[in-house]
Amino acid sequence: MEIRHLRLIKAIVEEGSITKAIDKLHLTQSALSHQLKEAEYQLGTKIFLRQNKKLILTKAGEKLYATANEILDKLSDTEKEIKQLIFGEVGEIRISTECYSSYHWLPSVLKQFHLLYPNIEFKIVMEATHYPLQKLQENILDIAIISDPIKDENIKYVELFQDEMMMVVSENHSWANKKYVVAEDFINEHLLIHSLPMETVTIHQFLLAPAKVTPKKITPLPLTEASIEMVKADMGIMAMAKWALQPYLKNNSIKAIKIGKNGLKRKHYIAYMNNKTYPDYFQHFIEFLQTEINQQWTI
Repeated sequence: MEIRHLRLIKAIVEEGSITKAIDKLHLTQSALSHQLKEAEYQLGTKIFLRQNKKLILTKAGEKLYATANEILDKLSDTEKEIKQLIFGEVGEIRISTECYSSYHWLPSVLKQFHLLYPNIEFKIVMEATHYPLQKLQENILDIAIISDPIKDENIKYVELFQDEMMMVVSENHSWANKKYVVAEDFINEHLLIHSLPMETVTIHQFLLAPAKVTPKKITPLPLTEASIEMVKADMGIMAMAKWALQPYLKNNSIKAIKIGKNGLKRKHYIAYMNNKTYPDYFQHFIEFLQTEINQQWTI
């Protein structure tokens, strides 16, 4: 039996007549009759009986019709799934960033993209936050959002945005009226960071480490709101991206201070494997992410 035979039987039963089945299958009457005889010959029994000018299924025909429905429905579903995969309508994107603060804006972007591609599943891999490029190379991630690229011909980088890091202090802090701070200013300070290791902390990586300066005290505090409250109470200082800091500056109880005379700016990139084949929706997501960031945030 072939798929065309199953389609023929299904059409005859559901259309109710040979004539209507001919129109649906775009066959001539002789071609339809030939295919029906061919199917009956292969089975070794009749599929239909004529009663009062109507075609009635035999017991064998009923069994074959049920099988035809099952197989053709399954085939149709499989064809849809394959087409969806080819055209990027179904799939998943595993994503992580090297900075927890990025997760403030990422969910809203994913939500907007999901409206366009409802069958794309996003998996935010939080455990890859500290080592996103390593996890990218290990195929645990599809996309890493990073600000510290490494030289590797197998990794492709697409610039996403540039931001500026600022130091956050209380209005009563000795830095409150400074135009900017330098590494040596940190020697007697209590620095609040989001998490360890220090190598992943921007202020350490680009300011303190090059100057070989270590603050008096360093405390990892993963909750941004808790760190802000500590700063308000003049119990520590913290570094934060300027765009992420804006909502907290409204009550005037904290101040934002420039880091270095020229400011501490960093570029963020989308990183993905250069030697891997991705579905169309993957590139669409990257373009969407760039557009949304540019439209929604003034970095």
